[in-house]
Amino acid sequence: MQIRLGYELIYNFPQPTPVILALNIHYSRASDIIIPDYLTTDPPVPIGGYRDGFGNWCTRLVAPAGRIRIKTDALVRDTGQPDKIVPGAQQHAVHDLPEETLVFLLGSRYCDTDLLSQAAWDRFGNAPEQGWARVQAICDFVHNRIKFDYTQARPTRTASEAYNEQTGVCRDYAHLAISFCRCLNIPARYCTGYLGDMGTPPPWGVGDFAAWFEVYLGGAWHTFDARNNTPRIGRVLLARGRDASDVAIATTFGPNTLESFKVWTDDVAEGSSLNATAPGLGA
Repeated sequence: MQIRLGYELIYNFPQPTPVILALNIHYSRASDIIIPDYLTTDPPVPIGGYRDGFGNWCTRLVAPAGRIRIKTDALVRDTGQPDKIVPGAQQHAVHDLPEETLVFLLGSRYCDTDLLSQAAWDRFGNAPEQGWARVQAICDFVHNRIKFDYTQARPTRTASEAYNEQTGVCRDYAHLAISFCRCLNIPARYCTGYLGDMGTPPPWGVGDFAAWFEVYLGGAWHTFDARNNTPRIGRVLLARGRDASDVAIATTFGPNTLESFKVWTDDVAEGSSLNATAPGLGA
């Protein structure tokens, strides 16, 4: 299948302001890109880029005073297959883990493991399930614990606060599940990207970027999604990190107003043009 994806962000800045964006398709999907996701701005400004400490591609620019539109519209190839389920994937002993996974055992800005360790071990520590089944049990719990509510979104909410408040959005589901995994010595990392509605009922709201997470089991990283808690079709990764603070879609170094925010993720027929004037919105 082919997926048309993109975004349009419109900001208003009272003064020239540096901006960092983490909005490019992850290099692990480079071979799937049919039409690249070139970032454009209106008015045009010089654009630079670099790779952060997690390998994500980041864009730098200085937004001029006034209104600026930041946009991309791309096409990628996808298998059309849902997330893989590997029930035999087992948890590693900490001393057997590769060094590059160890940072994903530690607490981080939004994954305050020190406040959740006792709850994690009380609820999941003595269960007979190990590896994949344990992580799925965490997802089941988090999925039922948190009530999804866009009106309750808060950029400062930590995993322990999501646990206690029992409300949030996709990033809160991911942060809480990641924290429980880390408390139980399972490496877990935060992911952000596109996730459309392929294979699901129509969405109730507007399009947005999605958050999920990956855990290291059985010698490989595997995708889990506590928010949806079911294998989904058409995930397109943008960035990975310890939590949302590492992969913020936009970091602005000055005051601004976000006037408009649109994201689209649509299944399209092969050979379709991207010249349509009004792309549909994904979940």
